[in-house]
Amino acid sequence: MTRGSRNVAVVGVALSDCGRVAGRTPYALHAQAARRALADAGLGREVVDGFASAGLGTLAPVEVAEYLGLRPTWVDSTSVGGAAWEVMAAHAADAIAAGRAHAVLLVYGSTARADIRAGRRTANLSFGARGPAQFEVPYGHTLIAKYAMAARRHMVEHGTTIEQLAEVAVQARANAALNPEALHRNPITVDDVLAGPMIADPFTRLHCCVRSDGGAAVLLAAEEYVRDCRTAPVWILGAGEHVSHAAMSEWPDFTTGPAAVSGRLAFERAGVRPQEIDFAELYDAFTYMTLVTLEDLGFCAKGEGGAFVEKGRLLVRGGELPVNTDGGGLSAQHPGMRGLFLLVEAVRQLRGEGGARQVWARGRAGEPPRLAVASATGGWFCSSGTLVLGV
Repeated sequence: MTRGSRNVAVVGVALSDCGRVAGRTPYALHAQAARRALADAGLGREVVDGFASAGLGTLAPVEVAEYLGLRPTWVDSTSVGGAAWEVMAAHAADAIAAGRAHAVLLVYGSTARADIRAGRRTANLSFGARGPAQFEVPYGHTLIAKYAMAARRHMVEHGTTIEQLAEVAVQARANAALNPEALHRNPITVDDVLAGPMIADPFTRLHCCVRSDGGAAVLLAAEEYVRDCRTAPVWILGAGEHVSHAAMSEWPDFTTGPAAVSGRLAFERAGVRPQEIDFAELYDAFTYMTLVTLEDLGFCAKGEGGAFVEKGRLLVRGGELPVNTDGGGLSAQHPGMRGLFLLVEAVRQLRGEGGARQVWARGRAGEPPRLAVASATGGWFCSSGTLVLGV
């Protein structure tokens, strides 16, 4: 990204312990992920002059930075749901390119699964009944119901089938089987997905993401830091962000998400086309999110997402466009806000660190990938942040 005088690279990425993590606080997971990301980069915390965090109280960038022993001169806490991390990464890249920061650490941590099991929170979040929500929550319109309603609309308008949506879950699980850090690795079939308990029509349990604990961290730095890093840089080539709606009544089209705008901007700024992308990391709290985001980003035409996800196209092994190579939120990890996990996995793949799940360049087996897209969605398709990454 060259909006200023400097290019910007991801130089360190890491996950904290993930999955079933008992006896840890969210702060501890933040710290574990941050230490690991700095170690991955081979840099000390003294180089960090920018910090971004969200999802842990109203003063996240202040309180978490203090917990980590940081005193940043640039901070961000843009909170737009799960897309916050791609949006904040774009803001950080702009700040570094313009010289307002030099090295920015993005960190997230959550004990969502442990909290639910301990009765410290409920799994069925309605996001309160303030603002626009006050007109929906009293009628039982939960978060999952909003996604389900959007999926049903796509099925009505475009003929998308429940079996096609189930294919997304099946292929995510197949990718997770190659990931030792995934929460669920046992194979599933379309019939397994269809036979599960109904959660919100048309979604059965396996159409929905797992609930896990875990954290992640990503370190962005100016190009002059790259020579001091122990890992190969992954460059931020383009970024886009967009917000759409809060109330479902204000969503113009349930079959088009905000990634249609953020993706177009990211690709234009990177100077690449969707057809050049080797693999994609997409936010997948529900199967429909993967399908419609593929359409929104231009990997297939609007209404053709159902056919596109068939025949193993999303698989790490043999897929035309591997998607969510770690198993995604549907099978690997989903601690509440998954956007930062997309960036960690994309960087690992571009650096050739995917292990058994390593992908190759699109259409060129045996060649390492060169281009990736990470696109996250927040709320109920309320927001989107998209990054194009390359080596």
